Amino acid sequence: MILAAIDIGSNAIRFLVYRVVSHEGINRFKKVEYVRFPLRLGHDVFTEGKIKEKNKKKFYRLMHAFKLLIDLYEVDAYYACATSALRESENGRSIIKQVHQLYDLKIHLISGEEEARLINSVVIGQLDLGQFLHIDVGGGSTELNIIQDRIVNHSTSYKLGSVRGLELKNSGEKLRHMFEWIQTNIDLNQPVKAVGTGGNIAKLYELSDVSNNRVLSLEQLYKTQLKIDQLSIDERIYQLDLNPDRADVIIPAAKLYAHAMESANASEILVPDVGLKDGIIHMLYDKS
Repeated sequence: MILAAIDIGSNAIRFLVYRVVSHEGINRFKKVEYVRFPLRLGHDVFTEGKIKEKNKKKFYRLMHAFKLLIDLYEVDAYYACATSALRESENGRSIIKQVHQLYDLKIHLISGEEEARLINSVVIGQLDLGQFLHIDVGGGSTELNIIQDRIVNHSTSYKLGSVRGLELKNSGEKLRHMFEWIQTNIDLNQPVKAVGTGGNIAKLYELSDVSNNRVLSLEQLYKTQLKIDQLSIDERIYQLDLNPDRADVIIPAAKLYAHAMESANASEILVPDVGLKDGIIHMLYDKS
């Protein structure tokens, strides 16, 4: 069985193909294709309210390319979903309709809650028993989930993200609401560990130079953030080997992860190597 996922985010678009191999009742997921294309739809939407013509044309070409790959790989099932950028864009729905008409590629416009549910489906399998605050920082939104003994008890979504953080400076009130939500819904009488998903926390973990079973302390997060913040964008690209579309958003993202951890009194964050695209693949497998 061959499955494909398309994750249309605010900062980049990801395409993933997996082959599911079965042997003696045991299934193994083998990655056969992964493409991350840096198309920052969120910049248009969070400043102009809609996707401008230049990026719209790029988006159409990219979706055409992905549809060709889906056909070439003879994919059995695929799921394409769009998050905050297309969700908030004035012309987002018309663009989705046009892609379907041009390339017979169906894109689902999902809510922040549905996005969180798909990510949680793969995150929970990485957790031990106990209390966790799951933090997923995207380009345009941040999803929070409080998980107790592998069960999601509380969820919320905020219009705070790494790309949005570059465009909107007045985020203090939303950060205060985030703090209050965490303080209200988490059990402060028992230990809590954070778990972070998203490309920026994965890169922050990589740049921290720690090797601790995918665990990053809040202190290490601060140190890594400071190390990056002291460099110019060009220096981040050349010295740290960051992609240009990562170099400018990684600091706003780091601040959001740190703020959520501070709000929960969490001293460390687990960084599993999973995300929305993996949740989509597992959803397709379950349905099939």
